[in-house]
Amino acid sequence: MTVRRFESAEHDPALRGFAFGRAWRDEIASTFTRYGELFAASGSSAAQVRTWGEQALAVTDGWCPRLTTEMNAIADGSGLPAWQIGALNARTEILAASAVRRGATVPRGECSTAVHLPRDGRPPRTIQTWDWHEHLRDVRLVWAYEPRPGHRVRTFTELGVLAKIGVNSRGLGVHFNFLEHGSDTDEIGVPVHLVARRILDEAGTVGEARDIAASARTSASTVITVVGFDRGHSDAVCLELSPAGLGEVRPEQDGTLLHTNHFLDPELARGERHADDSDSRDRLATLAERRPALRSADLTDRARALLSHAPDGAPLCAHPDADAPITDRWETLMTISLDLEASRLEFHPGGPCGVTPRTWQSF
Repeated sequence: MTVRRFESAEHDPALRGFAFGRAWRDEIASTFTRYGELFAASGSSAAQVRTWGEQALAVTDGWCPRLTTEMNAIADGSGLPAWQIGALNARTEILAASAVRRGATVPRGECSTAVHLPRDGRPPRTIQTWDWHEHLRDVRLVWAYEPRPGHRVRTFTELGVLAKIGVNSRGLGVHFNFLEHGSDTDEIGVPVHLVARRILDEAGTVGEARDIAASARTSASTVITVVGFDRGHSDAVCLELSPAGLGEVRPEQDGTLLHTNHFLDPELARGERHADDSDSRDRLATLAERRPALRSADLTDRARALLSHAPDGAPLCAHPDADAPITDRWETLMTISLDLEASRLEFHPGGPCGVTPRTWQSF
């Protein structure tokens, strides 16, 4: 399972976006085709997806114009209409909007995140699984770029999507988990992936990241776990984004911060909207039981703490059911950690059950 790599030298978003789009022209087109299949299977017409993609560009332009400039430039470089790049970046919002219109929930996702803040001044220890649809395994990319001179960002994302999980040279990083709330709407707001991108581009502290997240009017829910490290000082918070407001979840007394796919903020949890077959709470309980291993300084030990499959336990490591519809073929496509001290990503292309000390890749 190949994860593509790309490094951008351009500081200007228009030049960077155009070069990116030109370099990955065919791959971005293929990514949109695959998402088109998922959108259709979720009940959205092509015309509606176009409208939502255009809305995503417009609302982003009012919030952070340079991100719209970069998306438009990717479209120009790849030869695709701009609304398709808007739709890729708003894929979370489109799936949520489709569910809202059908009066349904988005088929369950299974991402699990664990962070530990050591008390001895050493860097935070993080790990996450990224679970997504089996037929989208080829859209993975790690991308390094400089939004301004001297500020380096490394992100794991999908082809055509500006960011997801990542770390910057100011010692700040983000993890990413899906959520669902009763306030989610079909009026497309700022895409949550672009909230993560702006945090990586601009923030150097957890507080700055929080302010950026609070400034975005979202239409879909997500938790962005922000982790910071500066001269021996660590900090972390789970920012639960929803149209109903922004929740903050802080580490426990032992420095552990865990999140799966349900709200932990008490106020927002009252408006939770989740699939009936969700195993999010079971996975969170399993993470809590395994916190000693999740606090390990050894990355492989942390990954092995996520080794749990259904039906024998909570599926921290997901494998697709070949008989399930396209909307429900979940697979753990990445196991990923943030190295905040070195400003790099450490990842294994697949689930925890395939991890060995030699399968880790650095970027």
